[in-house]
Amino acid sequence: MFRRLREDIACIRERDPAARSSWEVLTCYPGLHALVIHRWSHAAWRRGWHWLGRFLSHLGRFLTGIEIHPGAVIGRCVFIDHGMGVVIGETAEVGDGCTIYQGVTLGGTSLVKGSKRHPTLGRGVIVGANSQVLGGFTVGDGARIGSGAVVVKPVPPGATAVGNPARVLQAETEAQREAVAARMGFSAYGVTQGDDPVSQAMKGLIDNAAGHEHQIALLWAAIEKLSASARDLPAPACVPADAHTTETFDAERLNRLVK
Repeated sequence: MFRRLREDIACIRERDPAARSSWEVLTCYPGLHALVIHRWSHAAWRRGWHWLGRFLSHLGRFLTGIEIHPGAVIGRCVFIDHGMGVVIGETAEVGDGCTIYQGVTLGGTSLVKGSKRHPTLGRGVIVGANSQVLGGFTVGDGARIGSGAVVVKPVPPGATAVGNPARVLQAETEAQREAVAARMGFSAYGVTQGDDPVSQAMKGLIDNAAGHEHQIALLWAAIEKLSASARDLPAPACVPADAHTTETFDAERLNRLVK
């Protein structure tokens, strides 16, 4: 028990820059207190002492503002930051290394007893403040749930879910978009990744520019191949005089428009 406690304190100090000492974490962090009480209530629940498990869970809710059903399975090194209003349902499973912020609900959408009604979080999942994850599906390892999101379907490993209802942003797609934006002279992270219309327009423009860039590269490769096989033709016939052979993207002007 004490080894798990030291492990929990270490993971909180690693993830929270506001934690100044182990003593402060031990005495002032309700997320830690809620997890310790949950281990007692979960042990009672597994032994069939259901009333005692529920009573300990209720006591933990009263003391910390965090409600964890004694039947829920919580992994190692889980950090519940701030924690007020967090609700974790009976059949929920939280993997090792997860981080859960205040106001999060890991809830169910089914009334069938004995069924898997609550979500399963993989390893290293981050669930943002006031988000709701509802249903008996899985959120993959390393996934992120944005603040205020309402997630009602599975989230692949490494992906990000934002919005209401949540839409899934694939990590690979976002990385490619950011790389294209960086070549243009600005960062896609300068705009929000949510449902803001300006954000949506900017991401559409970036994706469109990336597609054009690829097509232009293919066209120039074909032109150069044809030019190599037709060296006797006059230059204007191989390369049109009005062809844009240099990049003319005005990043500074775009930055001024976005600001």
